[in-house]
Amino acid sequence: MKNFSVVIAGGGSTFTPGIVMMMLDNLDRFPIRTLKLYDNDEARQAVLGEALAILLKEQAPEIDFSYTTDPEEAFTDMDFCMAHIRVGKYAMREQDEKIPLKHGVVGQETCGPGGIAYGMRSIGGMLEIIDYMERYSPDCWMLNYSNPAAIVAEACRVLRPTAKVLNICDMPVGTLRRMSQIIGKQPEDLEVRYFGLNHFGWWTSVKDKEGHEYLPQIREYVAENGYLTQVEVDTQHMDQSWQETHKKAKDLLAVNPRYLPNTYLKYYLYPDYEVEHSDCTYTRANEVMDGREKTVFTAAKNIIEKGTAENSGFTIDSHASFIVDLARAIAFNTHERMLMIVENNGAIANFDDDAMVEVPCIVGTDGPEPLAQGKIPPFEKALMHQQVTVEKLVVAAYIEGSYQKLWQALTLSKMIPSAKVAKDVLDDLIEANKGFWPELK
Repeated sequence: MKNFSVVIAGGGSTFTPGIVMMMLDNLDRFPIRTLKLYDNDEARQAVLGEALAILLKEQAPEIDFSYTTDPEEAFTDMDFCMAHIRVGKYAMREQDEKIPLKHGVVGQETCGPGGIAYGMRSIGGMLEIIDYMERYSPDCWMLNYSNPAAIVAEACRVLRPTAKVLNICDMPVGTLRRMSQIIGKQPEDLEVRYFGLNHFGWWTSVKDKEGHEYLPQIREYVAENGYLTQVEVDTQHMDQSWQETHKKAKDLLAVNPRYLPNTYLKYYLYPDYEVEHSDCTYTRANEVMDGREKTVFTAAKNIIEKGTAENSGFTIDSHASFIVDLARAIAFNTHERMLMIVENNGAIANFDDDAMVEVPCIVGTDGPEPLAQGKIPPFEKALMHQQVTVEKLVVAAYIEGSYQKLWQALTLSKMIPSAKVAKDVLDDLIEANKGFWPELK
């Protein structure tokens, strides 16, 4: 079995240690010869890089490990790039959440005006990494799970259409784990049908390998409890705000009881509730900075201080094993069935061919092949068309430097009540994002 070389773009991310430990836990399935971290924030990455160097020396000394801010050094001779970048870091996420709330609008990192702001920052950073990858390792595949995935995927479709970029999200993976707990199965024993956009979709079938359909049973449970289970299967998502998110799924199901909803739909279908139950002085960004960020960096500093990673405090991000599944599918042509963000091209029969949709795909050496989901009902189709138009307008605004199109994108967003509010939010976001966004005219 070949040993692979991997670069993690966004090496200073709080997710990096968990991803690295997950890969170490899967070396029998996906052997690694070289592992590099790349980030443009040298000081932040150095803390995690030094701690992981100690950990890898103890647990996997055969892996050639390094971390760098030099693109040529990072991307040369790579088989895979795992990308989880956050342009502006958590300080800008805080602005993405608090500025809309100041105007009585949902403040969320991937949805609505916050997601649009984050998307406008992310496009340039993602294109830069793709260009480095293609320049120094033309055969490398990028496994991108950076947010906001929908806008990033649309930008890649338009601006880098031939790039070897695979866009995937962890949220459906986490929700399927919850479903498996509800019915007493393992997630790998289940096959789903699903349609939508990223953070904006519905499960239409959940079957085991023998073909037994569990959708009615899960639906009955969710109608009472949401996706919140007694045994928590996704520790990353168990801050108080995530508990509320999983509970809210029962109200989403009430709107459309035919299918099981993606939890992010709450921001689109119940925006008034979300604003009412938000604290504009302490948002999810503050939870993360006071929680996961402090925990991860404290653990890293302790490893460096002690000179050993024994009892390190780093934990395996086990649900992120889908990243290894995706890499293996490309490397070994395993024909893994996975939910991917891909150009529609008929996968949803009555939806725009050039829309970036999230559907089940069979993944092999040539990339993902979408599975046909047939025609979708009018309610879901209308919601999706509105949202995908927002995403297309954002990318067009970025390319053209168009204030008008970004204003239109915000006005069209289901979370914003009027063009006036959209303009007020936009003007504040422009001010906050100076140096991150292209100039808009």
